[in-house]
Amino acid sequence: MSKREASPLPQRDGLDAVRIVLPPAGPWRTVREYLHVRLSRLEPERIDAMLSQGRFVTADGPVATESPYRPGLSVWFHRELPEEKPVPFDVEILHRDEHIVVVHKPHFLATTPRGQHVMQTALVRVRQKLGLPELSPAHRLDRATAGVLLFVVRPELRSAYQKLFAQRLVHKEYEAIAPVRPDLTLPTVVRSRIVKRRGVLQAHEVPGEPNAETYVELLERRGDLGRYRLVPRPRRTHQLRGHLNAPGLPVVRDPGYPHVRPSAGGGFRRPLQ
Repeated sequence: MSKREASPLPQRDGLDAVRIVLPPAGPWRTVREYLHVRLSRLEPERIDAMLSQGRFVTADGPVATESPYRPGLSVWFHRELPEEKPVPFDVEILHRDEHIVVVHKPHFLATTPRGQHVMQTALVRVRQKLGLPELSPAHRLDRATAGVLLFVVRPELRSAYQKLFAQRLVHKEYEAIAPVRPDLTLPTVVRSRIVKRRGVLQAHEVPGEPNAETYVELLERRGDLGRYRLVPRPRRTHQLRGHLNAPGLPVVRDPGYPHVRPSAGGGFRRPLQ
């Protein structure tokens, strides 16, 4: 296995430069032509301006407007940051040593930069807070979910910790507040095949061999609501939210289940329970 190329651009405010690898074949004559296609969300004029400013670079230096297309070439640049509303909750450091950092991620904070959530992410915040530029996550939590996150301090250790999660050697438990159904026998195990399609907010249960299961136990009841203990196996995107919603127990304040609710304009007053 070849070693991943190191970025010639330093981090900016705890954020890595974006790396693009040119495909092995294509109709493009120059790197510029490919960037116009690859970065279609940016106006061509904006890409040209970034090229003239030397903001796209390779290991050999800045990319020029007429730099020839080279299959497999790595190009780095710093993304233009979207406007983000600051998440008014702190990341709590639970444990730190020379190998790992364990934190409590609050609601509304994404784990890693993606889409419209870039600086307001747990990874960027912890990198900045502790001065650890090579910090990387061993796993992820949904933006809506609060909970414990494990970060790895050195890149060479990341694979070993990720394997612990991939091989289900890490025991994970969650708690949620949801309605109580007196007719439902608990504890129970919900099993189904879950599919999460790109660009679709909800995950869906589909026919076929189950690929996810969740142990559901009612710990406490207060009126019409209960506090549930959830143990997922393995842990798929929106698994817990979907598996509670399936028997009619949607998590309180869930914006995605059973129906997708319009965004409340980035407010932070109604966290997932």
